[in-house]
Amino acid sequence: MEKTSAKLELITKYFPHLSNKQLEQFAALDSLYKEWNSKINVISRKDIDSLYEKHVLHSLSIATVFDFKKNTSVLDIGTGGGFPGIPLAIFFPDAYFHLVDSIGKKIKVVEAVAAAIGLSNITTQQIRAEEIKNKKFDVVVSRAVAPLKELWKWAKPLLKRDDSWQLTDDRTNANGLISLKGGDLKQEINECNYKPAITEIEKLFPLEYFHEKYLLHISLTK
Repeated sequence: MEKTSAKLELITKYFPHLSNKQLEQFAALDSLYKEWNSKINVISRKDIDSLYEKHVLHSLSIATVFDFKKNTSVLDIGTGGGFPGIPLAIFFPDAYFHLVDSIGKKIKVVEAVAAAIGLSNITTQQIRAEEIKNKKFDVVVSRAVAPLKELWKWAKPLLKRDDSWQLTDDRTNANGLISLKGGDLKQEINECNYKPAITEIEKLFPLEYFHEKYLLHISLTK
């Protein structure tokens, strides 16, 4: 538990106002992902010991910029082992998250982790984003799944315009596509017909791992 607490300090340093329940849920992720990763490889084995930095905190960069108000519906495209969806669902317990992936064993891990920590605001589906029908969401999130042009092509028809968004503090209206990406994105952005707002994650969390990692946002409501 001491090692887990030390890892949790990385989260509480940037998010000091988490509830006891949220802290317990975040703390439980360490052993849960190690156990599941030994059975089903959903996280790079070299990254599993850096779970809180490379996966949890990375996912929570979204929460430093955007506010998901009560009853916000969020689609996580290509969630893999549950990122960014699970950390965001813990952070925003009054929002609703639908986590999808085309690979069934990854959805199995997501469901098991969510059940183990008592996350009741998550639903899952084994499906490709482009196959989703008759569903609309306030926000679509994704982490390193596909080029921005493809992500926006999938996300746009699944987004519902909501002009009633109320901004909280200095955080940004999230209605639209939020994508976590890294590296040189010039060509990828040029190929997309929509210019995203770009946030350097290293400015949010001044850690070496976040160098050249970005949070991209294409807003549906402007």
